[in-house]
Amino acid sequence: MNFIRLGVAMSLCGSLFATAGVMAQGDAEAGAGKIQVCASCHGQNGASNNPEFPSLAGQVPGYLAKQLNAYKSGARENSIMTGMASALSDEDVNDIDAYFSSLKPPVRSLDESQLEDARKGEKIYRGGYRPFAIPACMACHGPGGHGIPPTYPRVSGQQSAYLEAQLTAFKSGQRKHDIMNPIAFKLSLSQIKELALYMSAVN
Repeated sequence: MNFIRLGVAMSLCGSLFATAGVMAQGDAEAGAGKIQVCASCHGQNGASNNPEFPSLAGQVPGYLAKQLNAYKSGARENSIMTGMASALSDEDVNDIDAYFSSLKPPVRSLDESQLEDARKGEKIYRGGYRPFAIPACMACHGPGGHGIPPTYPRVSGQQSAYLEAQLTAFKSGQRKHDIMNPIAFKLSLSQIKELALYMSAVN
């Protein structure tokens, strides 16, 4: 079975991507000793093999800290993560963020049978969807899906099933986000699947 990796040959330029050099505030070396529990779901190297859980390796600096603090405060709800995050100090949160953001992100490839759908997703990712005034996803997540620190996460390298599940949760309102809820609400389930396939393998 042949696998083909999708790529984007666009250079990062302009002020929109000026924050790409943002550094994590924590100590990555210290964080390496604090992720034993995280590894059981997210993988020892931060690359999850379970589509229910996100890969954390290579995530933009500051994003994981923001999510962990959201679990701690109750702004984001998940019974497992709330319990995990509540035991972490601010220093722990920053160290864990620094560690995972320092790791090499996973690279995903698509089966040839998935390419047609992925190319449909590429059109939305790169150009938006004018009939419903949906903006291009790359405006926030970058041309290569690498995200923009600290607010907009890396989507490249996530399993497509995970990305599809998150977009569906944004669409239904199960997961709350001021930007993502109205965007995902307008997407059809087939468009969500197509986007998830493209984002997973874009690089």
